[in-house]
Amino acid sequence: MSPKNSTPPAAPDPATVQQLIRYGARRFEAARLWFGHGSDNAADEAAELVLFGAGLRHADAPGIYATRLSAQQRATVLALFERRIGERIPAAYLTHRMWFAGLEFYCDERVLVPRSPLAELIEARFEPWIDAARIRTVLDIGTGSGCIAIATALALPDAQVDAADISAAAVAVTRMNIERHKVAPRVRAEQSDVYTGLTKRTYDVIVTNPPYVGDVEMQGLPDEYHREPALGLRGGADGLDIVRRILRGALDHLREGGILIVEVGNSEDALVAAFPRVPFTWLEFARGGGGVFLLTYVQLQEHRAELR
Repeated sequence: MSPKNSTPPAAPDPATVQQLIRYGARRFEAARLWFGHGSDNAADEAAELVLFGAGLRHADAPGIYATRLSAQQRATVLALFERRIGERIPAAYLTHRMWFAGLEFYCDERVLVPRSPLAELIEARFEPWIDAARIRTVLDIGTGSGCIAIATALALPDAQVDAADISAAAVAVTRMNIERHKVAPRVRAEQSDVYTGLTKRTYDVIVTNPPYVGDVEMQGLPDEYHREPALGLRGGADGLDIVRRILRGALDHLREGGILIVEVGNSEDALVAAFPRVPFTWLEFARGGGGVFLLTYVQLQEHRAELR
């Protein structure tokens, strides 16, 4: 493996799409980049930057792999490669796009890059955990780009969705994506610190991918994660500061028969240790991912004292 500071091999010139993808993948592997923001390998990351930089569509692959790029297209792609390597910027912040639940969202450094196994649950319309036909109101806490809220609204066309985030900058990105996907006024972007900006509203479903990274884990995250807003990642000493607040206030905002769904990622063990008697249902996902629990309205009632 080549050292990070060695002279990189020359890029093919002229170059086809496939040649530049292979070149970028080799460069990314040699630079020991971290992949966890929409792709999990160097080849997919390189493909996204090549197609974006060349103005081509993923939908046209693999038919475009043999396409020879112009000098300008090649130069644009190579500049993206250099930024990805030199600055450790996630590809989604270079392209300002990421897909979630089959939908494309705008994103930048004001919000986390959209990624969550919750997409699979949304595509299933939260079934079998609740009858989708009875869902009229949904709350997404820590909405960031708005991807969870907007995907939910599109999956449930009769539902009103509140997209809440403490960050005014994140709310601005959410509003951009609401306009892009034409879901106003069914999706409302609200600046709110967990529940504090929502007054007495109640919901059939509360779903959230809140900050849940503990202090020790935060210090050890790869450089790419430190490009994201710490406000969206840091969850306190054990990663559960925000999760505890979500649990404490859930009954005040959940309708009878409703469900609470929370992603806690690697803080799953800390949560179980903190609330050993609470019967969390840990969801499984066909496409991978985990650390997502579900509690029903009844379960929250039965364990109200412990959760407060």
